[in-house]
Amino acid sequence: MVEIKEVPVKKESSVFGQVSEFQHEQVVFCHDHETGLKAIIGIHNTVLGPALGGTRMWSYATEAEALNDVLRLSRGMTYKAAISGLNLGGGKAVIIADSKKDKSEALWRKFGRFVENLNGKYITAEDVGTTSKDMEYIKMETDYVTGLPETMGGSGDPSPVTAYGTYVGMKAAAKRAFGSDSLAGKKISVQGTGHVGGYLIDHLVKEGAQLFITDIDQERLKDINAKTGATIVGLDEIYDLDVDIYSPCALGATINDNTLSRLKCQVIAGCANNQLKDETVHGPALVERGIVYAPDFLINAGGLINVYSELNGYNRTAAYDQTEKIYDYTLNIFDLAEREGIYTQLAAMKAAEKRISDIGKVKSTY
Repeated sequence: MVEIKEVPVKKESSVFGQVSEFQHEQVVFCHDHETGLKAIIGIHNTVLGPALGGTRMWSYATEAEALNDVLRLSRGMTYKAAISGLNLGGGKAVIIADSKKDKSEALWRKFGRFVENLNGKYITAEDVGTTSKDMEYIKMETDYVTGLPETMGGSGDPSPVTAYGTYVGMKAAAKRAFGSDSLAGKKISVQGTGHVGGYLIDHLVKEGAQLFITDIDQERLKDINAKTGATIVGLDEIYDLDVDIYSPCALGATINDNTLSRLKCQVIAGCANNQLKDETVHGPALVERGIVYAPDFLINAGGLINVYSELNGYNRTAAYDQTEKIYDYTLNIFDLAEREGIYTQLAAMKAAEKRISDIGKVKSTY
């Protein structure tokens, strides 16, 4: 069994030191001078199956920051797949670039060649800064890609399914905190209104929640405000609101030493990855403050479930049916955390690790 280790973000560490601490199987550095490609592929664990995880394109301040991100994200994919009952391992890729100006067909096809050279150990998909069109270019060089347009036999944009899983996970957290899973009249702050956050907002509006929204994209905020009546708040102001539920749907580490003491919510449930900056510190701190936390990799697994279904012939109904089970999975994790007296993130990690260990024993008889 692979030992569970809770790893906080590190600003400085040796490459092999980080790989060892996060317990990765393989990390691949991809560079191509002609296209300007600088990418890192992290393969965390493949006991359950090939590592599947999206490719993120982001303007990282440093290469060390990019490495740390891909290591944390790929580890999260291992737990996400395991706890969702999928026969997949955990992987992720990051490309150090500006998604608004650095994309090109040649860059994506070159990246596809690197993916192809891993011979199926890593399967890529969409993530922050990438689109189904980008996946089309990758597909020209490798079959190890999901999230393709429906016209190519794929599942298209996974964001709606990710949002749906986050929504049902939020309802489960509400049931735990308030005794009812109804979100009608609940004050909910949504941090990040991109693809997934936008679809999540649609669900919350339909249920009659009172919404507060923030994002770096001011025009998008204005559009959502005009359509839904959601209240626009500042990027930093979001942490000081007196709300029932805080939903982080942008980048990670928003639950940290600076923000935790400011939060006035009873529930945290969002679609962002790695929401806790330091699991060992901020996970227990949420328990002490009486905040019900829905583990991120548990409730944002809908997108992974969706693209996984492509591997055996996409069925949208089946993908949504599997995603709806996140509601029960979340309640089970709350029960496990309470029984063992641990915080919910650790409970979710333990449940995922148990499945990896159990299936690892089955495979050992091959």
